[in-house]
Amino acid sequence: MAAPLPAPSPLAKHWDLDPDVVFLNHGSFGACPRVVLAEQQLLRKELESEPVRFLHRELEPRLDTARAELAAFVGADAADLAFVPNATTGVNTVLRSLSFAPGDELLVTDHEYNACRNVLDFVAAGSGARVVVVPLPFPIDGPHVVVERVLAAVTARTRLLLIDHVTSPTGLVLPVAELVAALHARGVDTLVDGAHAPGMLPLDLRALGAAYYTGNCHKWLCTPKGSALLHVRADRQEHIRPLVLSHGANSRRTDRSRFQLEFDFPGTHDPTPYLCVPAALRFLAGLLPGGLAEVQRHNHELALAGRQLLLDVLGGPAPAPASMLGSLAAVPLPPDDRPPEGPLGLDPLQQALFAQHRIEVPVMRWPSPRLRLLRISPQVHQSQEQHQYLAAAVATELRRGGRP
Repeated sequence: MAAPLPAPSPLAKHWDLDPDVVFLNHGSFGACPRVVLAEQQLLRKELESEPVRFLHRELEPRLDTARAELAAFVGADAADLAFVPNATTGVNTVLRSLSFAPGDELLVTDHEYNACRNVLDFVAAGSGARVVVVPLPFPIDGPHVVVERVLAAVTARTRLLLIDHVTSPTGLVLPVAELVAALHARGVDTLVDGAHAPGMLPLDLRALGAAYYTGNCHKWLCTPKGSALLHVRADRQEHIRPLVLSHGANSRRTDRSRFQLEFDFPGTHDPTPYLCVPAALRFLAGLLPGGLAEVQRHNHELALAGRQLLLDVLGGPAPAPASMLGSLAAVPLPPDDRPPEGPLGLDPLQQALFAQHRIEVPVMRWPSPRLRLLRISPQVHQSQEQHQYLAAAVATELRRGGRP
């Protein structure tokens, strides 16, 4: 008889997560709590009861309300925020709106999320611009390494920096504020891919001053899937157009900006994930006595404790200082020459952890098959007992595979 799985956090009662899975991968797609899903269902019933009223007469003020609450949370002016389905869409929107010329240089680090790097390569190839990749070490000594290496790559031809706020494969919080300021002084704009940042880190987009910032709400803010923000500084909005042009493109209205008119209604779609942002903020604010700030501290501490459990099994020092972590933590694994498995190309260890131990956790091969990373991403529904179970399972599978 199989041993019982470790209990999640008592707060897991607010989610519909499968009790037969040790779910340690909140970072990939998030997980939406019951109370927010219930809010979405109510909104969908309203939408379907009278679609014309909801989409033509009521959607605009509803979006304004949701946008105002999100703007207050991330430290932005509501007029500078647009809703998009995900951060990858936000990156696509900005890069495919901008014009580059042969010889222009577009900076990116080698920790950039693959989907967004693909967009940068596509845009560069179509314009003749050159992608300049800044290699960042992992393990890494501290944020000063990132600043030094990125600024060393800036030339008179540099037009834009695309950079993760929180890297997906390595879980590093990069020093975007320092980089945005230094590049702005050199006349270079920054597009921050903040896919993981809203809800994980305190944000003040107004103070950050990046030309462009995009981040998911369905990860650490726990909204329904398909909810993200795109923040465009007011002096850059003229050139940023949505990927789908609709009625707002030739609207004669003067009561709203073209930026809002174009982004708020890209055609018939389900806007309820956006409208659930206020419900998600209320839910997270009420989970712990200290509100969302305490949730962020809790998740950070759980990430550090879980990382240490894994390092105790795997050996070696911490690959990054605690100050460079939020709610993600990655640890290097021993090399494994076995090919990825299945249609998704998953690492054999990831497959074994799920098949043998019912653990859902990613094992990433980055930037080459010789570097393998196991990444945890704690949210309050997880427990330290689950991380202990993971560490023991990793030790078992490494022994079973004949690895040190």
